[in-house]
Amino acid sequence: MCLSTGGRRIQMLAKLIAKEGKSATLKLPSGEVRLISKNCSATVGQVGNVGVNQKNLGRAGSKRWLGKRRVVRGVVMNPVDHPHGGGEGRAPIGRKKPTTPWGYPALGEKSRKRNK
Repeated sequence: MCLSTGGRRIQMLAKLIAKEGKSATLKLPSGEVRLISKNCSATVGQVGNVGVNQKNLGRAGSKRWLGKRRVVRGVVMNPVDHPHGGGEGRAPIGRKKPTTPWGYPALGEKSRKRNK
């Protein structure tokens, strides 16, 4: 959380639970309780551009100007490009669970390490 490394999102909130010694305890929106140094700084209040993500860009070209590319579904790719690709017509995924383009489990599989 020090030197602007945490909570840089719009509407990011953190509740100060306790201060003891040289550290403070914060509760994050995810429910995680994190211990940080008292030397860290924070801003009290709300940013001015809260609705910046609700802006309707209108067309695909406006999104491209911002550096955003289209997202192609794995089902419509060839099997060489994605594990979901290939098949005749509108074929199902063909695996027990959906996977990422690199073959790792996706959608519902826990990817975060235990003890975190």
